[in-house]
Amino acid sequence: MAGALVGGAFLSASLQVLFDRLASREVVSFLRGQKLSDALLKKLERKLLVVHAVLNDAEVKQFTDPYVKKWLVLLKEVVYDAEDILDEIATEALRHKMEAAESQTSTSQVGNIMDMSTWVHAPFDSQSIEKRVEEIIDRLEDMARDRAVLGLKEGVGEKLSQRWPSTSLVDESLVYGRDDEKQKMIKQVLSDNARRDEIGVISIVGMGGLGKTTLAQLLYNDPRVMEHFDLKAWVCVSEEFDPIRVTKTILEEITSSAFETNNLNQLQVKLKERINTKKFLLVLDDVWNEDSSNWAMLQTPLKGGAKGSKIVVTTRSTNVAAVMRAVYSQCLGELSSEDSWSLFRKLAFENGDSSAYPQLEAIGKKIVDKCQGLPLTVKTVGGLLHSEVEARKWDDILNCQIWDLSTDTVLPALRLSYNYLPSHLKQCFAYCSIFPKDYELEKEQLILLWMAEGLLQESKGKRRMEEVGDLYFHELSSKSFFQNSKRLVIYHIFLENIIPLIDMEHFLNLSVCEHFYHWGFTSLAIGLAT
Repeated sequence: MAGALVGGAFLSASLQVLFDRLASREVVSFLRGQKLSDALLKKLERKLLVVHAVLNDAEVKQFTDPYVKKWLVLLKEVVYDAEDILDEIATEALRHKMEAAESQTSTSQVGNIMDMSTWVHAPFDSQSIEKRVEEIIDRLEDMARDRAVLGLKEGVGEKLSQRWPSTSLVDESLVYGRDDEKQKMIKQVLSDNARRDEIGVISIVGMGGLGKTTLAQLLYNDPRVMEHFDLKAWVCVSEEFDPIRVTKTILEEITSSAFETNNLNQLQVKLKERINTKKFLLVLDDVWNEDSSNWAMLQTPLKGGAKGSKIVVTTRSTNVAAVMRAVYSQCLGELSSEDSWSLFRKLAFENGDSSAYPQLEAIGKKIVDKCQGLPLTVKTVGGLLHSEVEARKWDDILNCQIWDLSTDTVLPALRLSYNYLPSHLKQCFAYCSIFPKDYELEKEQLILLWMAEGLLQESKGKRRMEEVGDLYFHELSSKSFFQNSKRLVIYHIFLENIIPLIDMEHFLNLSVCEHFYHWGFTSLAIGLAT
């Protein structure tokens, strides 16, 4: 099963599978036919719900509390045991159903229609199943009691660290390799490429850690752009889209005044008055919400701006760009090896000069290669090694202490993209962790594998399972979880770093150091903050 290949951060997806299986009509009918206690199954479901309620909190705290991490390991074992039981039941139910169908076909030929209820009376050790279910319930009850001792809370879980909102300020001395993208974007921002009744929306799209926010900052502060617009506003939107907060922030940006009211109507009226016939530039940084109605609500007062007004959006999702009807989208790629090294050298060496440390320079270039052109990763590692002149420390970072990189910066953001996925997509993406680094696979092959593992939800309409899988794939791809080429390239190092290392060690039977050597430690920062 795919769930057995990964753990920790994917337990919520595995639990969802259990809930779906417990509610399955075929499984429920079969168990009733075997006279397995309905009350016992309901009790199992309730106990699973109790631990599920605190799972998000546990998945966050495991990185700072070893006891919580151990609790999750034990929970994983319980969940997998429960999966095994329900798999046995589902398989037995299917076998009996097929035998009944075959019997019905053969007997109908002589006019004797078989009673379909007879298939449930085939020999089945319900007492053994009940005993195993009771054992699982006992283990879940123990774990439920432990949650209070561990301080686990219901809900979405605590954040590992504060994610501060972005600002429009940028240190241009730390920007490398974005000149071409900047010039293309400036050309678009200064052009009049929107219809008369629309605002020109320009998007910057890419996975986390590529520098989308940095590129937007470069645009915002370019002298040509500053002279071109009457008004400018910078808003960090982030995961939760709040029209009141966003509208209020725009007003405060263009007026340099505070607004106390939370009345959306009053705020929108004031905003429309302020921008009336003026050419404005609005940056909406880190947009996640794909609800077109939210965007329609926000843009209503903005339509009063002068022709040539622009909105620049940074996002990880191509769906956001589509919903906002972007007239131009800049897809951001990785930095070149040369630019990555220049950035790393600037941060790691005093005055950016590595010439006095040839040994460290050689190690540093190997570290930079493993960052695979992701600026945030390069900055994190470079800052960590700043003014550190012991080769041993550099070797440690190169070889096997990657997990100890600044968790205040890396880890919360790394998990963010994954946590934002619905459970059915988490399962499908988790499955991809079985493939090696940068593995190329045809989309159709991957969908067939998802189908074989039972990871695709049955459509309520008339969609075939292949079509459901195609929808899943495109949704993951649109959120920058996959890199597209002529074939699919799976970025599964992202998975390795949001799964607790103990789970991956168990799966690969490798030590931490061997694990990173084996996979080549590519994109630590895939899925990192914008």
